[in-house]
Amino acid sequence: MRRGLWIAIAAVVVVLLAVLLVFGSYVSAKNQMVTKREAVTSSWGEVNNQLQRRSDLIPNLVETVKGYAKQETTVFGDIANARAGLLNAHGDPKATIQANGQLDSALGRLLVLTENYPELKSNGNFQRLQDELAGTENRISVARMRYNQNIQDYNTFIGQFPNSIWAGFGGFQRNNDYFQASEAAKTVPKVKF
Repeated sequence: MRRGLWIAIAAVVVVLLAVLLVFGSYVSAKNQMVTKREAVTSSWGEVNNQLQRRSDLIPNLVETVKGYAKQETTVFGDIANARAGLLNAHGDPKATIQANGQLDSALGRLLVLTENYPELKSNGNFQRLQDELAGTENRISVARMRYNQNIQDYNTFIGQFPNSIWAGFGGFQRNNDYFQASEAAKTVPKVKF
């Protein structure tokens, strides 16, 4: 009888230890998933911050160019529409990424437009704004890269076993809102001499 009691107690202890290990694994994995998801959210906030900075610079740049190129209203309208789309995205990654692509395209047309106005290139205000915009574009690029890295880290973590099981229990889903190059950026520019 004593031996049977010890076996039963040992079996209960083993089951309790197994339950504690599984529960501990779940809690640990969930805490790491929360941390990684918050890193994605934080890096997305930095992307939004830099996009907002660029959006704030654009009206000044457009007004400077307008003084020299009044007949180029299509480009100015495209920039205004793209900027409005970016501001109306309200932080939604998919909408922001799409609006950002449209703004990139419109800004590219604006900067190409400046090639037709040599006096504009010598304007100190325009040069300062263009330099600020270039610096902001670099910051946006770095913020996008960090954001994509954090999404990749999060997706990799929740896809690994046993984290994939715990992710399902905890409601953590794959995030596919990566920044990608626009179709226009993938085409090779034509250079003429």
